[in-house]
Amino acid sequence: MPNSGPQLAAIDAANDAVKARPTGLKSMTGFAQARAVESDWNLRLTIRSVNHRFLDLHLRLPEGFEPVEPRIRKIIRECVRRGHLDVTLHYELAGPAAVGVNQEVAAAYLVAVNSLRKQFAIQTEPDLAAIFRLPGVIGAPLAPLAAVDSGTEVIEAAVVKMLQEALEKLDRMRADEGVNLCNDMNARLRSITALTGEVSKLAEQARPAFARRLEARLKELLGESPLDPARLAQEVAIAAERADVSEELARLGSHVQQFTALIATGSDAGKKLDFLLQEMQRESNTLLSKTPGNEAEGLEITRLGLEIKSEIEKIREQVQNIE
Repeated sequence: MPNSGPQLAAIDAANDAVKARPTGLKSMTGFAQARAVESDWNLRLTIRSVNHRFLDLHLRLPEGFEPVEPRIRKIIRECVRRGHLDVTLHYELAGPAAVGVNQEVAAAYLVAVNSLRKQFAIQTEPDLAAIFRLPGVIGAPLAPLAAVDSGTEVIEAAVVKMLQEALEKLDRMRADEGVNLCNDMNARLRSITALTGEVSKLAEQARPAFARRLEARLKELLGESPLDPARLAQEVAIAAERADVSEELARLGSHVQQFTALIATGSDAGKKLDFLLQEMQRESNTLLSKTPGNEAEGLEITRLGLEIKSEIEKIREQVQNIE
């Protein structure tokens, strides 16, 4: 097992680098909003982002805004690689345009009222105020994009500008969260490096005890038969080789160094990090399966191995949120 000192120094350097400049990592979690206000209409665009294996884009646009949808999708795909994105565009009329009378609906109500008056000989005149309160008479339904007085190009330009503003805000939020994730993972990588260093020391201490335990077991099995020292040495060597965890610790240390380098400088590294975590988990499982005996050293190695697995799993939870 390589000395854990250089690995801890590398992780410290990575932490300092993250604090000094933005890391290339980004979280997939974020929220952003942008608005556009004109004299006769208002637009509001919101983006909510959570983790996902791929880019999963869901758009909600007002009726009539379908012509701008392809451009919205293209801009988002150019800015975001992974994540489940809910993008919602709200449109409403403002000023005088916000209040109107649907004359066709009002006329239909009046025809129905006059028909009833004639049928039942009712002399009372229709109450216009009551008719205005009927569903669909007063209001400003969302106008289709092409029907807005300001013109299609003006509305589309406002939507694109809002989208770019919201994506910039989302990117900053995801980058800030990426720094927090990076710092948390570096702290856990330091813990794994320290734990593997302890395991390495205990494994060295456990070898003599392991040899003594094997010798006692062989004597118990052979009874009064003489014990060949050469055969004992051979059996001890074979068993020690099977229980040797130095390779697992070395590979685990190498994976930690690669992981540290990726989160310090990498972007679009989520899948690479997930692969490294799988390898780290495999090495920790092998380490536990080789833990020798139930003596004090063996039990302590088991405890440390379980802590290593726990730290790896906590890092995996963080990696799930990395773009």
